[in-house]
Amino acid sequence: MKIGSPKEIFEGEDRVAMTPASAKDLQKLGYDCVIETGAGAAAGFSDAAYKEAGVEVVKTGAALFKAADIVAKVRPPEDKEIKRLREGQTLISFFYPGQNEKLMEAANKQGATVIAMDMVPRISRAQKMDALSSMANIAGYRAVIEAGNNFGRFFTGQVTAAGKVPPAKVLVVGAGVAGLAAIGTATSLGAITYAFDVRPEVAEQVESMGAEFVFLDFEEEQQDGAATGGYASVSSPEFREAQLAKFRELAPDMDIVITTALVPGRDAPKLWLQDMIDSMKPGSVIVDLAAERGGNADGTVMDEKVVTDNGVTIVGYTDFPSRMAAQSSTLYATNIRHMMSDLTPEKDGTPNHDMEDDVIRGATATHQGEITFPPPPPKVAAIAAQPKKEVAPELTPEEKRAAEAEAFKQQTKQQVMLLGGMGALILGIGLIPGMPASFMQHFIVFVLSVFIGFQVIWNVAHSLHTPLMAVTNAISSIIILGALIQIGSTSALVTILAGLGVFMASVNIFGGFLVTRRMLAMFQKS
Repeated sequence: MKIGSPKEIFEGEDRVAMTPASAKDLQKLGYDCVIETGAGAAAGFSDAAYKEAGVEVVKTGAALFKAADIVAKVRPPEDKEIKRLREGQTLISFFYPGQNEKLMEAANKQGATVIAMDMVPRISRAQKMDALSSMANIAGYRAVIEAGNNFGRFFTGQVTAAGKVPPAKVLVVGAGVAGLAAIGTATSLGAITYAFDVRPEVAEQVESMGAEFVFLDFEEEQQDGAATGGYASVSSPEFREAQLAKFRELAPDMDIVITTALVPGRDAPKLWLQDMIDSMKPGSVIVDLAAERGGNADGTVMDEKVVTDNGVTIVGYTDFPSRMAAQSSTLYATNIRHMMSDLTPEKDGTPNHDMEDDVIRGATATHQGEITFPPPPPKVAAIAAQPKKEVAPELTPEEKRAAEAEAFKQQTKQQVMLLGGMGALILGIGLIPGMPASFMQHFIVFVLSVFIGFQVIWNVAHSLHTPLMAVTNAISSIIILGALIQIGSTSALVTILAGLGVFMASVNIFGGFLVTRRMLAMFQKS
């Protein structure tokens, strides 16, 4: 069977659903690939590159729809593209069936199967197909770049002979995929970055990226978790007022505000109101990633950049992923390829549309002459819909002292039992007839080394090393203590071996801490 990608006809759309690299992977699944001439040109993929990858290039979109059994697109199809669909053909694209009911009915009337990439369930197994997250990641990154393009200063602070430049202050509203990408980019550029989200559980992610999480002193915030599907749940009016009050407090100090609060299929909530904009400094920038659904900020104009009377620039572009067409196309084409992998488990070039599969069923809008939207909830929970951990009640000072005393008592009991067992072991071995005295001397040293090494290393907090490193360090400490005792032997060979033992065990311990430190540094920006 053939899978093909037409040139996008939506004005200003530069992305393409198939790249030369993804075409090679699709061919490994048993498919022949076809593409419309010029489809990848705006993203930097020439027709020659496609031909070199073994892709057939056709001249028109109509010819592609006629040749391909599976059509992969980026944007929802236009009316004329819907008319080109035929019975039994499969269309894979962003579709937004909840907002495009007539389009969905028209595709179903043509007898086509529609797989909406925006409807891929947000479960762990489907992350590789989550095109919304792929595009949101790019949008968050690009939002910071656009903000910098319209901001009159450096992001990072500088001290030069010509004067001192303070760092920019950036507030990211919403710490989803786009928000986290924006946070990472802003902190990398040296800005002082703040972030807010109605889900307090994302605070650790924000802080691990070097930003400061903005907390609200409001009880409901602790009750407001993540909604099913990985999106924030709707807040109460009281919470909203507390949220707006916090934004009013922050607005005069912020140089750049990036708003990302948007749930597919809903209008964007208004979070950055006119009075907040009026309180911002001249030259400040607002980038509204929710402009397509009305915007989070007052005054946002879809696909335009406006400047307010007090000199605040509001960017309402909706094509951020398309502005990085090469990267966006690569990621989206990879999402499509993973979807085709699930559809083709036998790798024989024939899709198996298994409606019992959570991912395939969730993404399918029409199939075999039936409208299958909306899908049932997935059998497994969404990534963000995790049960909250129960918080242990805070202990009084008397209860804390009692708990510490009990813990010390238990620890002492364990140590006494361990020492008693070791003593019994030594005594039992010593009573064996004919046991040489020199062996008992070495055996006692070994047993004491085990005990002391355990006590010295084992209780080191795992924030300083991993549990596996704790075990290896405990063993190494036993070797060091035993070797130190033997290093003063009258035998030159014993002294050399003991010295080598101390050296190698020391390398293991200090090297282990160094490696662990580097591992921990990967998860936290300084």
